[in-house]
Amino acid sequence: MENIQTLSIWASNPWRRYSISLITILIGYFFGSSLGMVSAVVELMDPVAAFLSVVFIEFLIVLRRNFRFKREKKFLVLLLDSLRLGLFYGFFTESLKLL
Repeated sequence: MENIQTLSIWASNPWRRYSISLITILIGYFFGSSLGMVSAVVELMDPVAAFLSVVFIEFLIVLRRNFRFKREKKFLVLLLDSLRLGLFYGFFTESLKLL
């Protein structure tokens, strides 16, 4: 948690905060599209991969609810939301490719 606080202090500049948020969205998109691609190729793990994806996104939502009202965790909430958005966007674009 100390690293997140140090990163939060470093990201007090709005441009740094937006760049870290964009990097987190792109990392989430990479993992979301990779997981969708791998599970589509294997075809045996589709239900398991979908279940694990939903569980992970729900876990991120629960973490967001726990950190929402703590002012010192505001940057962590931004990172969690960015990761969740990137994952969801990656899953969505992969689902459009599978149609």
